Amino acid sequence: MGNDSPNNLNSLSLLGGKNNNYPTDYCPGILEAFQNRHTDIDYMVKFNCPEFTSLCPITNQPDFAAIYINYIPEALMVESKSLKLYLFSFRNHGDFHENCVNTILKDLRDLMKPKFIEVQGKFTPRGGISIDPYTCWGMPGTKYEEMAEFRLKNHDLFFENVDNR
Repeated sequence: MGNDSPNNLNSLSLLGGKNNNYPTDYCPGILEAFQNRHTDIDYMVKFNCPEFTSLCPITNQPDFAAIYINYIPEALMVESKSLKLYLFSFRNHGDFHENCVNTILKDLRDLMKPKFIEVQGKFTPRGGISIDPYTCWGMPGTKYEEMAEFRLKNHDLFFENVDNR
C-alpha cells in the first residue's frame, strides 16, 4: 500500500508535495507508512479528523463526522498527509457510518500492523438521530488483544448528556 520502502523517509511521495491530487473516491492505496524509531517502548499515537465526510449509500446525502484514531505502533506508522488524503477519499464514497469506521480500522491495520488500534466516528445527527460507531483491534495472542477486548467492553459506559431539549 502506497510505500514499498518504509525505512527511507525520502521515499514518502506525498509529504512535502505541493501538487495534491485529491482522490475522488475511496482510495486505500494512497496510505503511506514509515519506520517507527521507538519500537523499544509502547506509546499511543492519536489522530482527530473533525471534518470527515462521506455519502449516505441510499440517499446520496452527505454525512459529517469527527473521526478519532488511536494506535500503538509496532514497526510502522502511518504518514499523516497520506492519512488526510485517505480520509478525504471518503468524501464521495457512499457507505454507512459503521462500515466507514470498520474500513478505516482494517485499512490502517493492514498498512501498519500495529499492536493496538481503535477508531471512533462521532457522526452529526440526521433525521434526529446520531450514530457513533466504535471499533478496535489488538494483536492476537498478546496483551493488546486483551486491551482491545477491555476497551470494547468498557466503551461508552455512560450515556452522553443531551442538552438541546
